[in-house]
Amino acid sequence: MGRGAAMIGKIAGRIDYKAEDHVLIEAGGIGYIVHCAPGTLSALPAPGEAASLYTEMIVRQDLMQLFGFRSLAEREWHRILTSVQGVGPRVSLSLIDALGLSGLGRAVASGDTAALRRAPGVGPRLATRITSELKDKAPVMMALGAGPATAPQPAKDGSAAKPAETTAPAKPREAGDQVATLTASADALSALVNLGYERSEAAAAVAEAGASGAIGEAALIRAALQTLGRNL
Repeated sequence: MGRGAAMIGKIAGRIDYKAEDHVLIEAGGIGYIVHCAPGTLSALPAPGEAASLYTEMIVRQDLMQLFGFRSLAEREWHRILTSVQGVGPRVSLSLIDALGLSGLGRAVASGDTAALRRAPGVGPRLATRITSELKDKAPVMMALGAGPATAPQPAKDGSAAKPAETTAPAKPREAGDQVATLTASADALSALVNLGYERSEAAAAVAEAGASGAIGEAALIRAALQTLGRNL
């Protein structure tokens, strides 16, 4: 699955119905079938209510599917999990649902294959492969999941809700603060490149995040990922 496969980054609309493994969301007169983990489905409101999900589109020769997530962190975990050979979208969803983001991060970072094997579809070899290939990315993902990055939910009338302000307005900084800012920006850029983004697009997104007032590595990563998601 390449980055070019993610053509729809977020869906916001009204729920038509919820099934065992997917939800139908009507947006702009079109009904989108979005496959979700059980935990995500249970957290969604009842049919007829407004909902919003971050999404990842999987495009193959004979298949096109949308997968939905409550947060950017969930979607990014899904992306790096499915980069591991043998981890398909369904297995990725089962890992996120069974362990939660914090549990998943701890298991991958510490090499706890027994924890990963609690997820349906994950055997000993696959669990070992996941920890081996993703252990260096786990700290970045854990930092990403530490803050509020859930999809803004539409208002009752279906209009887009204004995202909550999570960063302070930019203001002049002392020399020490400037050094810290540069360090955080460099670390955020490195993290995004390690997650698979091109350096040029990642640098532009981090710069935009910093200009908007995001402070600290985790906040810069979250804001940059929102920009990258809009540019897909």
